[in-house]
Amino acid sequence: MSQFGGPNDFYGSAPSGDASYNFDMPEFGQELNFQNFDNTQASVPPNYDAAYAQPQSQGLGGFYDPTAYSDTSYGQDKSGKSGAPGGVGNEFDDEPPLLEELGINPNHIFQKTLAVLNPLRGTDQQILQDTDMAGPLVFCLTLGGFLLLSGKVTFSYIYGIGVMGCIFFYCLLSLMVSRSQVTFGAVASVLGYCLLPMVVLSGINILITIQGTLGLIVSGISIFWCAISASKLFATAFSMDHQQLLIAYPCAVLYGGFALITIY
Repeated sequence: MSQFGGPNDFYGSAPSGDASYNFDMPEFGQELNFQNFDNTQASVPPNYDAAYAQPQSQGLGGFYDPTAYSDTSYGQDKSGKSGAPGGVGNEFDDEPPLLEELGINPNHIFQKTLAVLNPLRGTDQQILQDTDMAGPLVFCLTLGGFLLLSGKVTFSYIYGIGVMGCIFFYCLLSLMVSRSQVTFGAVASVLGYCLLPMVVLSGINILITIQGTLGLIVSGISIFWCAISASKLFATAFSMDHQQLLIAYPCAVLYGGFALITIY
């Protein structure tokens, strides 16, 4: 290093403010030219949002803050709905409720129950054609439970008479109206909901013994109630104008069998 007088003899010198620096390297015999790079004036692609190039900082350390972006398309999927990036938070937005996926509609259950309790009440035809089996299953289990409290194990009789009755009424209604309008699920749903007066009768049988003259009167009222409700719902569901009395008689026979199970 003694052959060089100082640092400037090896590196060379450059005036202040010059953007380029020349370094003389005698032993290599070449000259290197480096240009001063100013990162504050770096070119940015025209389609690049400037907000992404300068992320905001939160306190010390300059942590990345995704909420500081000003791009309105951030967090939107192809359909234009806002949410998490890539639409992850929106994939379940259009999913139906769990009860609806299971075929349970609380509003339809409430409307059908009111139609049974009040046979003179009008009901929407579309609701009656719904194949809802949640209410009938609850009423059948409740009827069997009340009879079990009375000392009668009659679950097999309830389901046996119910299934045979549904098959019979499906065939009967298919002959009376257009076959395309009658569905087995709608028939079973109407017959199951109209079992509600029999559930009330079995509940009364727990408190008092309904046999003799009192039992005949109460059971007769329950059978008439079930028959009128079922025939009214069938006439509304399948547009059976002026045919309600024709369907009321077989309904009374069916619910008479449930009344015999309840009393005896």
